[in-house]
Amino acid sequence: MWRVPILRRGKQYQSLDKVSVNDYATGEKVAEVSQANAGLISRDLIRADYDWRELQSYRTGEILGMFQKAAKYFMNAELPVGRSAQNPDNFVAAQSATTGLPYTLCRQNMVKIKNALSRIGNILEGLTGGLDLTCLDDGYGRRDGRIVSYVPRARRFGAVLPANSPGVHVLWLPALALRFPVALKPGQREPWTPLRILEALRRAGFPESAFGYYPAGHDGAATILRRCGQNMLFGSGPTVRPWAGDPRVELHGPGCSKILLGSDLADNWKDFLDLMEISVAANGGRSCINASGVWTPANGRAIADALAERLAAIVPASRGDENARLAAFSDPDVAAMINQAIEQDLAQGGAEDVSARYRGPDRLVRFDGGVYLLPTVIYCERPDHPIANREYLFPFVSIVEAQQDELLNHLGPSLVVTALTEEKNVERALLVRAEIGRLNLGPVPTTYIEWDQPHEGNLFERLFQQRAFKRELFPPMKETA
Repeated sequence: MWRVPILRRGKQYQSLDKVSVNDYATGEKVAEVSQANAGLISRDLIRADYDWRELQSYRTGEILGMFQKAAKYFMNAELPVGRSAQNPDNFVAAQSATTGLPYTLCRQNMVKIKNALSRIGNILEGLTGGLDLTCLDDGYGRRDGRIVSYVPRARRFGAVLPANSPGVHVLWLPALALRFPVALKPGQREPWTPLRILEALRRAGFPESAFGYYPAGHDGAATILRRCGQNMLFGSGPTVRPWAGDPRVELHGPGCSKILLGSDLADNWKDFLDLMEISVAANGGRSCINASGVWTPANGRAIADALAERLAAIVPASRGDENARLAAFSDPDVAAMINQAIEQDLAQGGAEDVSARYRGPDRLVRFDGGVYLLPTVIYCERPDHPIANREYLFPFVSIVEAQQDELLNHLGPSLVVTALTEEKNVERALLVRAEIGRLNLGPVPTTYIEWDQPHEGNLFERLFQQRAFKRELFPPMKETA
């Protein structure tokens, strides 16, 4: 059994208050996780200015070199979890046991994080628009032939993290690379990834005073969001809603990512079935960038039927099966609530679970001790139906059919939109929509990520603001007799 500590300025701390995290299938205790209360977190965060100044003593080039080393350690090394050492196989086994992800998806996410660590320079180049990072070291520098200066908006960056997909941890990494200490609250059932990242950076020589790692309840999460100058918060709609409008908090809620077929290419839908399957089912359907909607002005029923037949091949498998593509739910009650919510939406009429033709009537199933929701494709007759903009933590997608103008008018907030059209008027209509986080024009899966382009928010702009600045040299002093 693992004993997961708190990290207070990088130092391990075991709390008397602990939470047990169990195996999703066997119920066996996998870890005891020390819990940080609000008072402890508040006391640590008082030192924000001191910890920030300590990190500023390092040049950005030094920091990027440490990230390169950390990438190798994260992927290959034995790293501490409390007083024990965890090798990569131990890490995958523990993560799978507490999250329900099969080993294949755990390893895929490890590779994603390793790549982000090793390519952090490319990520910063994209976030900053190619800014020479020595400008941040010196306080000012040149950009496009003119002098610019950026001032930090905060002294510490906070992140309240999810448990559904380890890949999201690449989003807070630039904060450390930009020399901001962090205060991280991990998801209750996924304490493993952020801790392993921090320990890999520590092994690479990163100053450990920059590390705040606080497994905690809701009070601890709220303390981080209130006490840190800038933050990101992951969660469902009810979780993020109270923080909407708070300028200190970047919200990462439901993505509602979509594939949009234009009227010019809707009859060619068969050419895009592979793209649809990847967008819906990659990473077990657990990512906010998975497509939860395919919106089309024609052939909706045919698309739904063909996609349902394909996704029906994705079935539960043992966690160690190299072909496993579906994740179990670590909390069976959550799976049951999702299943019930889908049935309630379907009962309103105007929508059909097309997948039932291929998988049978049962969406909620048990396998090898775990609880799963089988891939579900819903045909939806109109874009304002309640189920048209639902998003769930498994391969779930609504095929929405309506006139093209109606689809565009009901598109709503979408983290990613892949537009399959060559109609310039549709492209222009999408290009001016601020509620689209990432826009792909052409056959690009919604799950495709480029390291030099953020798909949700811009962490550099959250952490720094440009200020008016002029540097004028003083004339030489005249010598006096």
